[in-house]
Amino acid sequence: MTAIHNIASGDTLSQIAQRYGTTVNALMDANSQIKDADLIYAGATLNIGGSPGTRGDSGAGGVSGTEGISGGTRVSGNNAAAIAEQFIGRNAGELKHSNELPMQSWVPNNVNCANFVSACLQKAGLIDPGQASASVDNLASNLKGDGWKTVSLADAQPGDVVLMQRNGQSHVVLFAGFEGGQPKFIGSNNVNADGSQRVSWGGASGNYEIIAPPR
Repeated sequence: MTAIHNIASGDTLSQIAQRYGTTVNALMDANSQIKDADLIYAGATLNIGGSPGTRGDSGAGGVSGTEGISGGTRVSGNNAAAIAEQFIGRNAGELKHSNELPMQSWVPNNVNCANFVSACLQKAGLIDPGQASASVDNLASNLKGDGWKTVSLADAQPGDVVLMQRNGQSHVVLFAGFEGGQPKFIGSNNVNADGSQRVSWGGASGNYEIIAPPR
């Protein structure tokens, strides 16, 4: 299995390699665009070739209900993040027509993040179709109107919803637990070369808000 890592400010190839249980050379082999191991750019993405022992793109063991959640390991339980993990590597443009999730087929292929998160939340039994939305802002409004509250990262649980503004646009993914002291996220992200979305690890950066259902 191949994971996608979204490079954040301050990341180095050596740190990323350690995080995934791989090597700098292996990362460079899997990403031909990298010519200098000391020169990577925040906002770009890296392909992380799956292999035994591969770890997630970020992550912290310690949240109940999670395991190592990349490279062949899974998010445990029936939460929305565990459901999302089943579709890692699938293009949203294909997934929205597959009838495997209650996604809306009319949504453009580059803006399926809320469409995918809504479908995973429905599949997990957390929302009904009337609360689902292909709009990030509408989904956030619907969830908050139904009692979802902002929680700290320390109190977040797998399947909670992560909201952010990215490059002036709204984006939404799911919190997928911790691994190695860092939070993990999963969602429909703009990681394809043509700008369309694929279900991948990551997708949250900068200032984000985590909201959780009443519990």
